[in-house]
Amino acid sequence: MLPTEQQSTVARLDQPSTYFKPSRDAHQDRKRQKQDSEKDKADLLKEATTLYVGNLSFYTTEEQIHELFSKCGEIKRLVMGLDRFNKTPCGFCFVEYYTHEDALDSMKYIGGTKLDERIIRTDLDPGFKEGRQYGRGPTGGQVRDYYREDYDPGRGGYGGKEQQEHTRDVSM
Repeated sequence: MLPTEQQSTVARLDQPSTYFKPSRDAHQDRKRQKQDSEKDKADLLKEATTLYVGNLSFYTTEEQIHELFSKCGEIKRLVMGLDRFNKTPCGFCFVEYYTHEDALDSMKYIGGTKLDERIIRTDLDPGFKEGRQYGRGPTGGQVRDYYREDYDPGRGGYGGKEQQEHTRDVSM
């Protein structure tokens, strides 16, 4: 019988987020194989100093985020996620620290806590690049908000798809 490897009950903090996919241009895509191993993704995050913060209320301010996240270290930069078309907050941000340890501390102590009555999510990020501050959903916000069917006052009411259907029903 082969010895089995023990699994930890505590998840590692420096694992890649489920949304993270390293970006490459088309030329690099053709040169490389299409599959990326988890090890490659994890290597990009070994010294990451940036956090992706999600599940924020649309009404949470930069000042509130800065006040909360500065408790774990000095913040180098904070970038609010914006609706691509309206340029209004859409529920996420990037917080960049000066050190990797501060980013890990922030994940450990702040991730999963409440801010504006919402449980926030934190993930290590390989670093902010211009353009990532905009929502990628069809209506300009986040994709998850477009498909959300429930009413959530902290995230602008009904999801984008529900709002479009409601508008179509009212206009008929």
